[in-house]
Amino acid sequence: MKRLHWYVIKSFLGPFFMTFFIVVFVLLMQFLWKYVDDLVGKGLDFKVLAEMLFYASFGLLPFAFPLAMLLASIMTFGSLGEKYELVAMKSSGISLFRIMRPLIVIAILVTLIAFYFSNTILPYTNLKFTTLMYSVKQQKPELVLQQGVFTNEMTGYSIKVGRKDNKSNKLYDLLIYDQSGTNYNENVTVADSGYMQMTDDKKYMVLTLYSGVNYSEEKTRDRKERKKHPFRRDKFKEQTIRVRVKDFAFNKSDESIFKNSYRMLNIHNLVLMEDSLTTKYKKRLRDFILQININRPLTLSVFDITAPNDSLKRNLTINADPTFNFDEYFAGIDKWEKAKIVEDALEMAKNNIRNITLYQGQLYERKKYINKHEMERHRKFTLSIAVLIFFFIGAPLGAIIRKGGLGMPVVVSILLFIAYYIISMTGEKSAREDVWQMFTGMWFSSFIFLPIGIWLSYKAGTDSAIMSAEAYSKFFKKLGLKRFIKKNKDEDSAGNQ
Repeated sequence: MKRLHWYVIKSFLGPFFMTFFIVVFVLLMQFLWKYVDDLVGKGLDFKVLAEMLFYASFGLLPFAFPLAMLLASIMTFGSLGEKYELVAMKSSGISLFRIMRPLIVIAILVTLIAFYFSNTILPYTNLKFTTLMYSVKQQKPELVLQQGVFTNEMTGYSIKVGRKDNKSNKLYDLLIYDQSGTNYNENVTVADSGYMQMTDDKKYMVLTLYSGVNYSEEKTRDRKERKKHPFRRDKFKEQTIRVRVKDFAFNKSDESIFKNSYRMLNIHNLVLMEDSLTTKYKKRLRDFILQININRPLTLSVFDITAPNDSLKRNLTINADPTFNFDEYFAGIDKWEKAKIVEDALEMAKNNIRNITLYQGQLYERKKYINKHEMERHRKFTLSIAVLIFFFIGAPLGAIIRKGGLGMPVVVSILLFIAYYIISMTGEKSAREDVWQMFTGMWFSSFIFLPIGIWLSYKAGTDSAIMSAEAYSKFFKKLGLKRFIKKNKDEDSAGNQ
């Protein structure tokens, strides 16, 4: 039996690791497609890009674990069924669940690893990735000179290029205005050609110019000479201009900016943050309710009901005055008093509407932010449990369809995972918007797919032919025959009558 278990384990581990890295690679390509606009043209070093892809791949692993488990389990049992090895094992008196037993242990271990990763390692890598991505977005794009257009990216200089050779990166017909002095455009340089390149530390821009002229206006202390506007012209064959540039060097931001974000917290910190945010939210909500202008007895009652501590409650009992009849009072007063009462009531209602409109958006955003923390806490469990659920879907499904390789298993896995993702996103959105309870929304996909896995496991254990086209064709043929027999009986009975 041990040899059989080792054989099943070896048959599973190869497809699992292969599909795992394939899934990570595909998801990483999706990440690059999403952030390509933020990465292109920034002049980033390969080390920075490699570090970013490394941290991004860690962020994709929670989705890679379930999909790899689903695909590998379908491939393993599909291959065993296709080679009739599964039939040979069952004919020897070994049930499907005994064959699956070592892989169930592996699935549980992978589930625990996925949970540990989501709770311990992922918050750290999310912090590193978010900080790095923020730094990249703040990075100034590389200096790109366009033909026939003045570029002012270099501090103190305005440069125009007539023509640019893309192969040799040589520039032609350069016009440079020196604006570093107190009076702009007093120094002008015209060059036939040249090169421009940035130093490795991204602190200086070096311009190498050929066959050009420097034009500058001379300053003099003599007032009479000033009226003559002295002028100087210097020709050169080669000239080098070294300009210090700012904001082109890559500067990594401080990680402390993002360390309290919900994606950077483990379960313990998420619970603490939820408690703190909920307390502040309830206090804000209570202050908002008390600001609504209503009569004093109702205000005191609201204060008593929403008191955070029992010691603050007054246990008020508000009873209506049976001796006062407002309708009789209102009918007996002067029409001008009636108009004044109506006007005051309308003004009070308008003020209340303005307050509600003002605070509604703030309270909504605060509650939504609290929900994100709760969703992140539940997601650490749901994505880990999904590994085990997908194993109990993939293993029996592979035993039923009896197809190995990367053909049918890949198609079935992608369709199942897309369905899981759509249902999961629907539940998460409903929970985030408070349409559903948080537990119901976050576990909605698990509630649907877990019974499917149990049903498939039962059908595979009882050798049900749910994926056999022949079984369905026989069923429909029998259904059609029964209808035909019933129709003939009805016609015969009608003829006898």
